This record gives sequence, C-alpha cells and structure tokens, in this order.
Amino acid sequence: MQQRPLGRSGIRVSKICLGTMTWGEQNTEAEAHEQLDYALANGVNFIDTAEMYPVPPRKETYTRTEQFIGNWIKARCRRDDFVLASKIAGPTGANGLERYIRGGNDFSRAQIFEACDASLKRLNRDYLDVYQLHWPERKTNFFGRLGVQAIGEDERFTPFDEIVDALGELVKQGKIRAYGVSNETPWGTMRFLNEHDRNPALPRVASVQNPYNLLNRSYEVGMSEVSLREDVPLLAYSPMAFGVLSGKYRHGAVPENSRLALFQRFQRYTKPQGFAAVERYAKIADDAGMSLAVMSLAFVTQQAFVASNIIGATTMAQLRENIGSADVVLSGDVLDAINAVHAEISNPCP
Repeated sequence: MQQRPLGRSGIRVSKICLGTMTWGEQNTEAEAHEQLDYALANGVNFIDTAEMYPVPPRKETYTRTEQFIGNWIKARCRRDDFVLASKIAGPTGANGLERYIRGGNDFSRAQIFEACDASLKRLNRDYLDVYQLHWPERKTNFFGRLGVQAIGEDERFTPFDEIVDALGELVKQGKIRAYGVSNETPWGTMRFLNEHDRNPALPRVASVQNPYNLLNRSYEVGMSEVSLREDVPLLAYSPMAFGVLSGKYRHGAVPENSRLALFQRFQRYTKPQGFAAVERYAKIADDAGMSLAVMSLAFVTQQAFVASNIIGATTMAQLRENIGSADVVLSGDVLDAINAVHAEISNPCP
C-alpha cells in the first residue's frame, strides 16, 4: 500500500489508517486484535486511537481501546513496525469527561505530561509516533458546530506557546516523535504553525485530524489551503459519515446493532438533505460498478491534501472492503458526477 509523508515530520503513513474508536464498545478485544492482524498484513502501517476511546465516551469504558491495543502489542511483541497515534482529550461539559479524566483535562503542561505517560503505559510502548490534541480547548466551531458569533472577554485557555513547549519537551524525552491537532480551524492551525516559526527549536505541527466525507466537505473551505500551502496534511476521520455512506441506512432502514440503532447521539449525518445526497451518490457508484462505500472512501483517499484516510469497521467484512478501497482510483467522469451533486447539495451534514 502506498505510504505518504506526514507533513515534515519524517514519518511515512499508509494512505489507509486503522481507526479504533469502536473497540471496547461495539467490538471485543479479540475482534480488535483480529482487525489489527489483518490490517498490518494488508499494508496498513498506521493505527489511530485516543485516551477517550471507545465512543460514545463513558466512565466505565474510558481508556479501554488503548488497553486493547497495548495487550495486542504485548502479545505480538510488535512495537516498531507500525506508526501509532493517540490523543489527549480536550475539555467539555457535554459528556461530563471532567469528572473522570485527570480531574480537569485541559492542555496545560502538567496535563499533557500526565496524559501522555498514561497512554504510553496502557499501550505498552516507549513512545508515540504522533500525539494529537483531540479537540480545541478554546471556544470555536467543531463537532458539527457552525461558526463563532462571539467570544467572551473572560475566556481562558492554555496559551499556544505553553502547549507547544510541553509537546516539544515530550519530543526531547523521546516519548513522542511528532504532534498533531484535531477538530481544528484554520486560525488555530496557523497559530500552532506560528509557534514553530517563532522558535524553530519547537516541534512543527505535523497533521490535522478533521472530519471529511462526501456529506461534509467543509474542510475544503479554508483548511485544505492550509494543508497544501503549509504542508500540514489531513488525517480524514468519518470518511463514511458514521456509516451513512455505506448505504445501510437508505430508505429509513436502521439495521440491528448498527451505530444508529445503538446510540441515539449519532445524528450528525442523518439530515434529510444528507439522505437525498446519498441516493444520488449511490447511483453514481452503481453506474461505475462499485459499492457506495468503496466510492466514498476512494474519493477521500485520493484528495491531494489527505495523508491518510482513517477507516473504522465493526466486522471483518467491512474492514476488508474498506482496506480494499485503497486500490481504487476514481475516474474523471466519476469525480465530475460527484462534484455535480456537491454543487447542488453542498455540505448537507457539516
């Protein structure tokens, strides 16, 4: 499988990344290990996780995904033949994370050190290739929120220089090779870049992990230019729009044990205009002789600003199809048809 540079970090990652956020909730540890074995045997060298996983986050399952991966590493004795990324959780009151994640979960120096050390211990690894800030500490637009209308004068968040200095110390200690951001905006990404420009001894942000799929191409507005001009590529998550782009929810279907059947919170991609777009995209895929899932994934993977496409699966059949999409390159005619739909139903589920 093709490997691509992760910005200027010196790290190369497979164009398909194995996402893990269902492990410990929808997938057992044995199933997680089976997915890891299959992915690495089929050219995937990049695994992405987070201290908060699995999703939806709960106190009872907090850190379970990292534990599954750590147990696999310990059993397989595989430490250096793949790229491993994890994330420090940002603050939020929505899920009550503050009540059980480090008693505050901000991006202060002490919190970054504590979170990284804990992840390394759970993962049975001496270092992380990429350590990511899961979402901004400050008030901004992410997780489907559109726009920022006002910023309070009393807003407080950890200064960018403190964050990058702490991450730089982790690099010096050999605990991480590079850092990335997630659910970030153009302003935030440029502020992180500015810290390196101001002091080249500090690490340069390597990547941005944001949502990107056929129902949400908002990354192309502002962020893609930052990725291309500043060499900070996208690690695209939710390429299947919570499974909506598999087609399994078409015509009102909600399959048993699917994410929408199990968790009411996952409604981001279930808007009527989103399903209208899905029908149009399904016809394009059918006319091209491929599944909607493969077309959706291939579209994301071949974007110039994408370093790796983070796929996730709850079954081995899904995993095989998702990884197999790496061999597909969409023709100009298919891309034209996709863009025609996008022009008429633009970002129906941002």
